[in-house]
This record gives sequence, C-alpha cells and structure tokens, in this order.
Amino acid sequence: MAYLDLKNLLFRQSSWELKIDAEFEKESCTAIIGRSGAGKSTLLSLISGFEIPNSGSIVVGGVDVTQHDPATRPVTILFQEHNLFSHLTIWRNIALGIHPSLKISRKDKKLIDHAISTVGLEGLENRFPGQVSGGERQRVALARCICQKRPVLLLDEPFNSLDPALRKEMTGLVDKLRIEHCLTILLVSHNPHEASEIAQNALFLENGKVLENGRFDDLLQTPKSDELKKYLIRPGKQIPLKR
Repeated sequence: MAYLDLKNLLFRQSSWELKIDAEFEKESCTAIIGRSGAGKSTLLSLISGFEIPNSGSIVVGGVDVTQHDPATRPVTILFQEHNLFSHLTIWRNIALGIHPSLKISRKDKKLIDHAISTVGLEGLENRFPGQVSGGERQRVALARCICQKRPVLLLDEPFNSLDPALRKEMTGLVDKLRIEHCLTILLVSHNPHEASEIAQNALFLENGKVLENGRFDDLLQTPKSDELKKYLIRPGKQIPLKR
C-alpha cells in the first residue's frame, strides 16, 4: 500500500510543466533520476511544500497535505547546502530540528544525544560547523532530520560535493537510518549507479514527465524508453546494460 501518493500532480512555471502520478511504499527508498532541468528538485519542493501545485494532491499516510505549510508536513528535506548556522555549535544546530527557540527539555536532550550517537558525531558536539569536515556537517544535518521525527525524508543530492568514499559511507548511513527510523526516502541523484546501492526503486523524469517508474534493477538493466537508455550511457556515466 502506498504511503506517499502523488495524484494527478501538475505544476506549471511559465511554459514548462511537471506532471506526475506516482506511489511510494512505506519505508522504501526511491531514487529520482534524470537530466538537469527534468524536474527532480521541483518534485521534492512540491512534496515538501516549498512549491504549490496547480492541481492534483499529495497524500502522506492517508492525509492530504497539499495545502499544508512546510512546517506542518510530515516531511523533512536535506539539501546539498546543509543549512547549518556557523555561530551555533553542532549540538545546538541539531537541537534546532526540535525547537527553533532552542527551548530543550530533558526528553529532547536524550533525543539529540541519541541522534548524535546514531550518526557518529560523539565528541564533536561542542565544535562549530566550520571546525568539522564536509561529511561531518552532512551528518549534523542528518541528525537534525532524525530529531524532527518526520516519516518522509527527501534528499536533494546532499552528498554530491563529497568524495566517492565519503558518498558511499553517507549513503550507507542513510540506509541504516531508513531501517532504524522507518523512513520513506526519496533521493535525487545524478549518479544512478551510486543511488542503486541503497534505493530499491527508481523514477526517471524527462522534461517534467515520468517516463519510467519501477524496480531500480529493472530500470538499469532493461530500460524501455530510448530516453533512459541514452541517459544511462552518457559519456563517463555508462552503466552496463543487460543484453
């Protein structure tokens, strides 16, 4: 049964439009792939509430959240720019996920400390974002997402600036968090091969339209559309296809 359901979703911007009908199962990870300008980030903005569709609906856990403000949706989003505050310690940056005023209860403190332990930031709590590595800053952002306790996590190429070894480490951490916290994840990626290591499903967007949607292995090995075949064999990005 679908946990996140996009029904007849339509978004127009000047002469460009995004049309999508898609369902995402509870606790699954789906990669959103496609060329630049295909509509991947716009899709996440619609789900998170930072853009409003012209028509259609967004249903999460049986509740229509199409007109809900971003702050009240059961959705959190992590960008490549992790949006940390340089003047706040790592601990306080994570605490912002619970309360913007940083009024933290004892129960909240336990949640923050647990999130820090989960993402492997023990011992760095009192440092500032500028004093830790890029990978560690993304761990801070992930910990903040955990503290928000929202069941849908959207990842908009959050690890794109990291080196391959760190990207692999971070995607492994995301998969661990999906299982432990029962998250439904949508992951925007320009690297289908890396995304396929944690995503069970994939949705291929081309010029605002869903051309293919299904099991990731099927899309990679037996793509049906010429557009997806061309996308997968881009220079320097080739993925072996089943013959």
